[in-house]
Amino acid sequence: MTAPEDQPDHASDDESPVAARKRPRPGERRVQILQTLAAMLQQPGAQRVTTAALAARLEISEAALYRHFASKAQMFEGLIDFIEQSLMALIRQVQEREAPGAAQAARIVTMVLQFAEKNPGMSRVMTGEALVLENERLQERMNLLFDKVESVLRQTLREGALDAGGATPSAEAQVKASLLMAFALGRLQQFARSGFKRPVMLHLDACLSLLR
Repeated sequence: MTAPEDQPDHASDDESPVAARKRPRPGERRVQILQTLAAMLQQPGAQRVTTAALAARLEISEAALYRHFASKAQMFEGLIDFIEQSLMALIRQVQEREAPGAAQAARIVTMVLQFAEKNPGMSRVMTGEALVLENERLQERMNLLFDKVESVLRQTLREGALDAGGATPSAEAQVKASLLMAFALGRLQQFARSGFKRPVMLHLDACLSLLR
């Protein structure tokens, strides 16, 4: 993953058991921590990631972790930031390339699922599986992000219906957007809970055509 940009760190570098290890550049260690956390979440059957396990994977002390992040919740917030920035950037690309309507909505759903397919560990954050027993505000942030995506779906469906002369575009768009979002979340759940074995894109075009 490419983690969100961070402000340069001014703290001293991490403790290391290998004296000759090259020191990370300012901010580089934060990115490395997030990348490692995402990689650990990507392991099929992975249990709750502890700071002890994360520090061990990085070969640093837990104290060193907390020099870069105030808490484990802040580490997960870094992953959620990456998910949100990535999805919203991809949505903007879809909006620029396609006219509002059912086709654009289907493309947005496809893009969300493709993102999860390329970032399996992130799918566990998106579904909330990796957030169980963590700070509840993390799940709230994911819920807000999906509300934002559903709002985009509702808007494009409403605009598409208006352009086509639809009689009751708002009500119909709301129902269809909710259905599409529920489908996408269901696919993410299947993907994550199968240990990433169940293809998230399986028969996707056929499924989306039934939901239009």
